[in-house]
Amino acid sequence: MEKQTNNNTSNPKRTGSRRSSIVRRPHQSSQTKPNNTQNRTPNTNQNRTTHTNNSNNTNTQNRPTHTNNNQNRSNQAVRPPHKTGTGPSTQKRTPNKPSARRGPAKRRPMRPMKKKVIHKKSLRNQNNKYPTLEKNVIRIIPLGGVEQIGVNMTAIEMNGQIIVIDAGIGFSNEDTPGIDYMIPNTTYLEENKDKIRALVITHGHLDHIGAIPYLYNQIGKPPIYTREFGALLIKSKCSEFPGVDPKIVVVTADDGDISISEDFKIKFFGLTHSIPDSTGIIIKTPYGGIVTTGDVRVDNIDGVPLEKEFEQYKLFKNENVLLMTMDSTGIPYPGWSASESEVIETIDGIIKNVPGRAIIASFASQVERLVGFIESAKKYGKYVVIEGRSMNTNLGIAKELKLTDFSHVISADEMNDHPPHKIVMVVTGSQGEEFAALMRISNKTHRTVILEPTDTIVLSSSVVPGNDYAVDKLKDNLYRSEAKIVTYMDNVVHASGHGKRAELTWIHEQIDYKFFMPIHGNYYRLKMHAELAETLGAKPENIVVPDNGSIIEIRDEGKTIIKLDKKVPGDPRIVDGFSVSEEQHLVIRDRKILAEDGIFVIVVMLDRKTKKLKKSPDLISRGFVVLKDNKDMLTNARTLIKKTVEEAAENMNPIDFDYIKDVTANKLTKFLMQASGKRPEVIPVILSS
Repeated sequence: MEKQTNNNTSNPKRTGSRRSSIVRRPHQSSQTKPNNTQNRTPNTNQNRTTHTNNSNNTNTQNRPTHTNNNQNRSNQAVRPPHKTGTGPSTQKRTPNKPSARRGPAKRRPMRPMKKKVIHKKSLRNQNNKYPTLEKNVIRIIPLGGVEQIGVNMTAIEMNGQIIVIDAGIGFSNEDTPGIDYMIPNTTYLEENKDKIRALVITHGHLDHIGAIPYLYNQIGKPPIYTREFGALLIKSKCSEFPGVDPKIVVVTADDGDISISEDFKIKFFGLTHSIPDSTGIIIKTPYGGIVTTGDVRVDNIDGVPLEKEFEQYKLFKNENVLLMTMDSTGIPYPGWSASESEVIETIDGIIKNVPGRAIIASFASQVERLVGFIESAKKYGKYVVIEGRSMNTNLGIAKELKLTDFSHVISADEMNDHPPHKIVMVVTGSQGEEFAALMRISNKTHRTVILEPTDTIVLSSSVVPGNDYAVDKLKDNLYRSEAKIVTYMDNVVHASGHGKRAELTWIHEQIDYKFFMPIHGNYYRLKMHAELAETLGAKPENIVVPDNGSIIEIRDEGKTIIKLDKKVPGDPRIVDGFSVSEEQHLVIRDRKILAEDGIFVIVVMLDRKTKKLKKSPDLISRGFVVLKDNKDMLTNARTLIKKTVEEAAENMNPIDFDYIKDVTANKLTKFLMQASGKRPEVIPVILSS
């Protein structure tokens, strides 16, 4: 059976020394103020120089940097032209500034890699004015997590004081090809960083803590309040980023109200999710509490909540709840989710009865479930092999906190020293990630594991939306082996960490609130959740469905709630390599164009005197057409290019190369569309002599 963890009860084993930057919360009478010093990394794009050789006759302003104004396309991948006279003899080098080239100059370690983040500030919001916040009015601003899954962040402001809830990331999808992450847009917080009193964290999943290394210094280095497991995950994540050293205040289950500022107190309460120390938080104001559940589910047996659930929510009988905000991820699904104890019981039986190795793939964030697997292996005298970096990181923290016995955990190299039926592997890769352990096992590239007919593979996870193709590919590979495959479609081997509609209904019934705002989900999920709240008795005028950047205000001493027409910047920022930028959306747009239609580069040599081409244009195609199979089209394209360039250059003195490139690109794009049905990115390069 699953080891039940009561988040309202402190763990007597979690004692001993802690890292120096993780401290117990201060006495309630003390108020921690943030360090307002902001260590921003300068924009290295300003430091680039281009060496120009003035002695040759090539036009230095006609490099492959075509910008088609009529099509409104950008060429982010090409270095922009520079004016003559910025070569090494005239360009001053600014001392003590980082190189514009990607990455540090010195050799980087393999893993973990120190990440130097370059923040590129957008000019779009520089002059943006926000409505004045009146005295004693409470302002709530969801900065992420209300138009998508992930990127969770909400700001609460009153009388010049701000508390920020969570700072999560979102992952790449088909609309953001090639990026690393999305993070909340913190423009508003950066402009008001002197007001920020605390960053409070509900739990340690990346969609709630993953953005901290990227934005912590930018928002003024406020103290971070969280439970112990989340504190260690944050510390581990920030250790990969030089210059990011968060001050973390560990909140225990015994702590009551914690004074943050004159008008704000916070209170943590335990709830059920899928990671140790998951909590909800009450932000206490003079007019009542603002409650956030973080991610939440209700542990139950056949639709009957367990007794611990009633214990966790009984505190709300004595709470004045002004605003309720709740996880909406599971709202589309009716009924109750499976019990986590059922999952552990099912997999316990699999571990007991398999004839060979049990290879179990799960989310690395499902720590409580992973601990259950390790305990089941111990019970049957088996050894555990942990494969995957994130799996080792999270279970390493579980070991540090002594959540269970790890004495029977061995390395993959030791696995062959024991009979196969004595081995339980806990691996990453349930979502078909290319380099994760299970994918390498499935495609026979894992250095120590070759699947055998006696092996049993358990996929203890559902399919995350957007990962369908990758998971199907993984399953195809696995089913080509003779191993037995078990998925959540076959048996109870997975339970969601997000409550379904019946569970959310039960939580609504436990908390008497005045206003309601759904969070954590796409807009349709928020709307469905708002409709549920109305059917349960909430007044329509007391329900607000927000967007990222919406400004919601509670006025008249807590009597009314309103969503303003004005917004703060809410479009997520893009983490792409070492760059963090709002303007990276332009790069994403170009990637989509290149992915769909490819690129077509033309290179011509123009004689300045005769205004004629010196030779036939060179053509380069990538991702567009196979050149040798389209000779007639390319011949006609060369003829069109020659005619267009020469006609445009005729009678020009001096020659306007930008105009010629625009005209050539427009005509060639139209021609290629008519000839091929595709619209590639056309980049003219005009050289002159």
